[in-house]
Amino acid sequence: MKIVDFLKPELIIEEIQARDKEGALREFSGRIEKATNIKAEKVFGVLLEREKLGSTGIGEGVAIPHGKLHDLKEFICCFGKSESGIDFDAIDGKPVHLVFLLLAPENSAGTHLKALAKISKILKDPTFREQLIKTQGAEEIYRIIKEEDDKL
Repeated sequence: MKIVDFLKPELIIEEIQARDKEGALREFSGRIEKATNIKAEKVFGVLLEREKLGSTGIGEGVAIPHGKLHDLKEFICCFGKSESGIDFDAIDGKPVHLVFLLLAPENSAGTHLKALAKISKILKDPTFREQLIKTQGAEEIYRIIKEEDDKL
């Protein structure tokens, strides 16, 4: 499984404008609606419900919000970065700078977990995280993610 199988350059937010979790989730939901025609409110609702179970801010400046949508046919992944950081209620209490968002079809539990594990794995490398923060432009960010994804 490759992250770039479901991450497209048009789903990359070069600089997240929001400064809090809810605002960031709304921003991502709007980007998804624009790229896929899935209603932003539907996406936002699913993501917010998941966040009520516990923050997906996993620490080290990273968040991986995710959820499952009933009528979704294939995985959707978005990436965004925030140089100044987002208050995401991360487990380490620090601001989030890198966000990988994953939406999965409702009946894809095993694949969903594999995708989350793959995203977590590539984000463990502090050099890669730093490179993502410094990189400008959606196409260049996509290229760097693809290169890292190909290593695993």
